[in-house]
Amino acid sequence: MKTVTPHQLKNLLHDGGELALLDVREAGQFGESHLLFATPLPYSRLELDVGALVPRKSARVILCDDGVSGAAEMAARRLAQLEYSDVSILAGGTAAWTNAGQGLFKGVNVPSKLFGELVEHEYHTPRITAQDLVRMKETGEDFVLFDGRPLNEHRKMTIPGSTCCPNAELPYRVPSIVKGPKTKIVVNCAGRTRSILGAQTLINFGIPNPVYALENGTQGWYLSDLKLEHGADRKYPDRIDEATLPALQASARKLIERFGIRAANAGQVESWLREKDRTTYLCDVRTPEEFDADSIPGAVHAPGGQLIQATDQWVGVRNARIVLIDGGANVRAPVLASWLKQFGCGAWVLEGGVRSTLKA
Repeated sequence: MKTVTPHQLKNLLHDGGELALLDVREAGQFGESHLLFATPLPYSRLELDVGALVPRKSARVILCDDGVSGAAEMAARRLAQLEYSDVSILAGGTAAWTNAGQGLFKGVNVPSKLFGELVEHEYHTPRITAQDLVRMKETGEDFVLFDGRPLNEHRKMTIPGSTCCPNAELPYRVPSIVKGPKTKIVVNCAGRTRSILGAQTLINFGIPNPVYALENGTQGWYLSDLKLEHGADRKYPDRIDEATLPALQASARKLIERFGIRAANAGQVESWLREKDRTTYLCDVRTPEEFDADSIPGAVHAPGGQLIQATDQWVGVRNARIVLIDGGANVRAPVLASWLKQFGCGAWVLEGGVRSTLKA
């Protein structure tokens, strides 16, 4: 079995090439301490999930465990049986990493959460506290509260009166919901990251309304001794107001120019998928209902707001290509591409979206 030292791994992480760093311990162990850019792939789910996370079997793969359990060695043997050809183990695991003076991190989706904090710092995203929101309610201010999480999380617990509108849907659907430019828009999530990214998404998209992130989301609300709502079903309308579409597409074009977002046609993407030395992911970023009704075979459903919040759930290979698939309007994909680009990922928007001729 091939091994790499912590020093070698550090160099590999920054050499610009494709690399899958997979932590094969179970979820609880990973959550306690892991390398910053490690993707969680428990050995118990290795065969189920590795094909989606690391679709190219010739990709460089580094496996990590605690250096004692032997999980990395077991995973290396199984990957060899699955015909992965370039697999190495981090010698000594996380223990060796810390002994080499490198840091470990707790929690999940840490790179995405760190990104959210950097976004707030860089853009100075406006925010309000739970107490501010209570005062806005009591004084009858003109505002709308959006929960930027998926519907299943919204149903579990949310702030009373909020409407579920996942982050990627916000710029696409808010103009159909909020009619006046003076209505304040507040975005909440469970904690911080999606509140920040949702609010800044609307600001970057050019929404004229005052926009705020709710500081600490439902956690901050609960810790302020305020009651949460459970079982809520308020959500974005299934269809947008068609009259808003030209303005939405104009805003998307401005975003494309601002961030230098790249587009790829069906032929380009098909040629990428045939390459033996590069990895290409196809991510359909629309709603679950849209994906279930009609998608491109071979694409995975990666709802936009979650793709930014938990990128490592879909993308296991650093420096790979990510092709974003939207509906024909192609409003949401450019928004997500702008964030993925700032996150350091290679993202392209598929021309024509789901209506393209792409055959994966």
